[in-house]
Amino acid sequence: MSAVAEIKEEIKIPEQVKLDMKDKIVTVTGPKGTMKKEFKHPRVNLEKKDKSVIIISKLPKRKEKAVVGTWRAHLNNMFKGVTTGFEYRMKIVYAHFPVKTSVKGDMVIVENFLGERTPRKARIVGETKVKIAESQIIINGINIEEVGQTMANIERTTKIKGFDSRIFQDGIYLTSRGVDDT
Repeated sequence: MSAVAEIKEEIKIPEQVKLDMKDKIVTVTGPKGTMKKEFKHPRVNLEKKDKSVIIISKLPKRKEKAVVGTWRAHLNNMFKGVTTGFEYRMKIVYAHFPVKTSVKGDMVIVENFLGERTPRKARIVGETKVKIAESQIIINGINIEEVGQTMANIERTTKIKGFDSRIFQDGIYLTSRGVDDT
């Protein structure tokens, strides 16, 4: 089997996005905000040409091919984040005890979950915004990693231990994810 001499991935930069590269740090600025990310690998490089970014790896092995694909996904997520943003919606479900949720600083507080006296807390990561509307939690942000981790923290906070999960289906669950409409 012959080896591939070079992998080149070209990604177009959207019109309203400005991209700067200094050392191995890429800064992307758009209408929703600014994001920075470090792209560092000994055998994979980034180049900026006109209105596109090129990811290059010479004589790539399996891991370098994977890094090229990962970097492409990261850059596309950065472009999408600064132009449209990301939004996750979660639903608060309870049958036994009414759950009260609130946002205080960088924490989501879940009170009276399964009748517990001590509130459960979930950390809000980075610049993510959390809004609670009746039985829904709306999570917005430009960084998909921060938005996703915040959603996972909230979902993990209401994980049931010591009860039959077929009967006690109380919790906070992801219902939809997509682009930010605001």
